[in-house]
Amino acid sequence: MIMAEKNTGHIYTVSKLTRKIKSLLEEAFPFIWVTGEISNYAVPGSGHSYFTLKDPQAAISAVMFKNQKRNLKFEPENGMNIMGLARLSLYEPRGSYQIIFEHLEPEGAGSMQVAFEQLKKKLSDKGLFDEKYKKPIPFLPSQISIITSGTGAAVRDIINVAQRRFSNCPLDIIPVNVQGNGSENEICDAITLVNQYQESDLIILARGGGSLEDLAAFNSEIVATAIFDSHIPIITGVGHETDYTIADFVADLRAPTPSAAAELALPDKKNLVQRIFDLQKNLNTSLNRKIVLLNQTVLYLISRLKSPETIVYDFRFRLEDDEARLTNMMTHYMQLMRINHLRLDAKLQALNPKAILKRGYSIARFVSDKKVITDSGDVKKKDQIEVILFKGRLITRVEKTNG
Repeated sequence: MIMAEKNTGHIYTVSKLTRKIKSLLEEAFPFIWVTGEISNYAVPGSGHSYFTLKDPQAAISAVMFKNQKRNLKFEPENGMNIMGLARLSLYEPRGSYQIIFEHLEPEGAGSMQVAFEQLKKKLSDKGLFDEKYKKPIPFLPSQISIITSGTGAAVRDIINVAQRRFSNCPLDIIPVNVQGNGSENEICDAITLVNQYQESDLIILARGGGSLEDLAAFNSEIVATAIFDSHIPIITGVGHETDYTIADFVADLRAPTPSAAAELALPDKKNLVQRIFDLQKNLNTSLNRKIVLLNQTVLYLISRLKSPETIVYDFRFRLEDDEARLTNMMTHYMQLMRINHLRLDAKLQALNPKAILKRGYSIARFVSDKKVITDSGDVKKKDQIEVILFKGRLITRVEKTNG
């Protein structure tokens, strides 16, 4: 076993050795670019980020302090491959080395794109993109507030299209910075202002095209929240046709360009006038057709309906006919009654007892009770009998009866 000769002038204490190593590391690796996969990511109350950066063969402790994190455009998370600018350092109390990151960006994709996807997922999970929260766009707004740059081409395009489509609609221009520091707050304040005054019933939020960095304000969470919280419906027209921002997903209606936003916000007045003319023409045609049909129906009903005078005459003729028939019937009846009377009179005359007496017959009856005698056996000797002749009467006494 080989032993190094002891030299008391070169004996290091643990702290001195650690400090020496720390100095050597920091001098040898002042700033380096490091790539790897994040694991064990944690953010304690201090706001600093602690994690492990690893590859298939090794791992190293890493930290990013709160002040440096403010410039990040995305949120680091486990499993993410990153590349960053860092300095090497050694943590003396534990004698372990670590890398301190000054800058981070996702490997293979820009940090702003990753931030966009992260925020998109976050807001989608919270329901800010749900169709059930989309407010209906008014068919014909009474006034439109336009939130955009006051000097850009977007505002001119919107005004030109709006004037061409429906010049009667008032436009309220609210100029804001659409990129750069503070632009997010200006956009949010403008949305809040329009909602407070409630003079407009539609908002157009627009800007011209640009890079992902230029559109950063429209990919911010505070602008997305302001759009979602707006009681007034919002149409976004941000960038070019292929550009999609977080604001577009939250908005009640997304237009591919500022000009298209104006197209969607207002109907074409000429088309409306023509539509009204066509509807009026169709209505008049329908009414005229209906009137003709009703007139035909009236004429048909009139042809079937008799006048009151005609009805009265008809009843009069019927009454006169009934009267004549009744008179004829009465005359016939009276004649028949007269004939019957003559027939009955002859019978009465034939059956009249006087007529019988005239032919030589007589009627005998008891004087006492005027009972007609039809049987000699009813008579006794000395009964007084009254004999009725055709002319006169005789009072006799019975002297003898023959059975």
